[in-house]
Amino acid sequence: MENMLNHNDLRKGTKFIYQSNPYEVLEYNLSFKGRGSSVMQVKIKNLISSNVVSKTFHPSDKFEEAEIKKIHLKFIYSNKEDFVFANKEQKRITLKKDQIGIRSRFLKQNLEVEGMVFNEEIINIELPIKMDIKVKEAPPGIKGGRSEAGTKQVVLESGAIISVPLFISEGDMIEINTETGEYVKRVE
Repeated sequence: MENMLNHNDLRKGTKFIYQSNPYEVLEYNLSFKGRGSSVMQVKIKNLISSNVVSKTFHPSDKFEEAEIKKIHLKFIYSNKEDFVFANKEQKRITLKKDQIGIRSRFLKQNLEVEGMVFNEEIINIELPIKMDIKVKEAPPGIKGGRSEAGTKQVVLESGAIISVPLFISEGDMIEINTETGEYVKRVE
């Protein structure tokens, strides 16, 4: 067995194996119950499916640390639900849209990403949390008449549609948060 982790070892960023799948801890909260026992409440993300779940672990729970290696990949193209990447040797790797999740909206040709390798298999990708991307289409900003005051929908060069402030124009470079899919700021 690899390094065994107990419930106290589960901190933000810890990668461990749970129900035969690799997970990463997103949030954790240690709670003390009566008579000195504690439970760890965690929000964890399945690194293969990107599903996020909340769990409570007890002192008797033990986990194997997940060995996740990272490799450099380049995004080549997408075809329906398939996203094709190439590694340094130009070998092609295909991942499904439901594996990549919301981040698939921000993939643009030749974008360099980190591939996550678990048990010799590429299971997912990691995008930078903050990314600069060009606005491809932006309607003129019109106050009122919109459900959200002061924002409008724009199309990014990757094809994603997001809400931005009214002052954003076609051709602007903007910074987005790839985890939330939200506008951060205009890049000068």
